[in-house]
Amino acid sequence: MTPQQADILRALARPGCTSSDYDLNPGASGLGSAKKEAGVLVPLIERPSGVHVVLTKRAAHLSSHPGQIAFPGGKRDVGDADISATALREAYEETGLDPSLVQILGQLPAHETVTGFNIIPTIGWIRTPWVVKADPGEVAEVFEVPLSHVVMVRNFQVQSRHWRGQRRSYYCVPYGPYYIWGATARILRGLADQLDPL
Repeated sequence: MTPQQADILRALARPGCTSSDYDLNPGASGLGSAKKEAGVLVPLIERPSGVHVVLTKRAAHLSSHPGQIAFPGGKRDVGDADISATALREAYEETGLDPSLVQILGQLPAHETVTGFNIIPTIGWIRTPWVVKADPGEVAEVFEVPLSHVVMVRNFQVQSRHWRGQRRSYYCVPYGPYYIWGATARILRGLADQLDPL
């Protein structure tokens, strides 16, 4: 086990809090309570420069969240053994990441979205570099961000915009040309809350 893995496991052992798109918008109305279960993979890989998080940029033609930065993941299928299996299956479909290359380290607390999903993030350690094969039907780009950038609470901002007639506040953690915001940023902020003091 690497020192970085040990740090992450210690952080996961701390009690975390579930999060919600409503955290910064307590009076907002949405599409209803979260009913649909979804799993995302928070893939970590060690590079000479340190540990990185693998993220995707969603294809521009998608009907939901086009062009947004996301973790590989999606809705749980009936055939998925558990939510980690969902995350691994979706990561394989979207990026070509073979599940056999991933060591599951644990899960982060669930995140409820305004669009009715309950997202369970699974942290996976990529043991061997893989040849990225992005599915052009879903993913425009697969890229990496240093873990050190997204686990520093001070790198996060709260911004807002109008959405369906309401002013909605949200977390964001920009990195270079990538504007990481919404549920992805909120999940990373939860990880930062657990890892930053280490």
